[in-house]
Amino acid sequence: MSKKKILIFDDDKVILEVISIIFEEGGYEVEISETSHDIIQKVSAFQPDVILMDNWIPNIGGVEATKLLKSHEEYKNIPVIYVTANNDIVALAKSAQADDFVAKPFNLEDLEEKVAKHIKGE
Repeated sequence: MSKKKILIFDDDKVILEVISIIFEEGGYEVEISETSHDIIQKVSAFQPDVILMDNWIPNIGGVEATKLLKSHEEYKNIPVIYVTANNDIVALAKSAQADDFVAKPFNLEDLEEKVAKHIKGE
């Protein structure tokens, strides 16, 4: 069985590093990006099973990047988990058409559970 793939969009290098290590140790293949303007190209090249999207990511931001992905016929069914420290995360995730959300600072177990849930398609 091939490894499940996670694509992470976040401009915080520490968060990218921590999340990458956690998921790689969990048997996932991880790709990271510090910008979101080229989300379609990145998704096309990597073909992730799930995407973690930060709200405050440079160029176009998490909401616009997620909307762009969700409006794309080929990629709209890839689950996007919105990850942000914003107080209005529920409204932001809904506005972005994200499939789920995790508030920062997050509990790694919660994040792992949400990723596993969406990869299994529950």
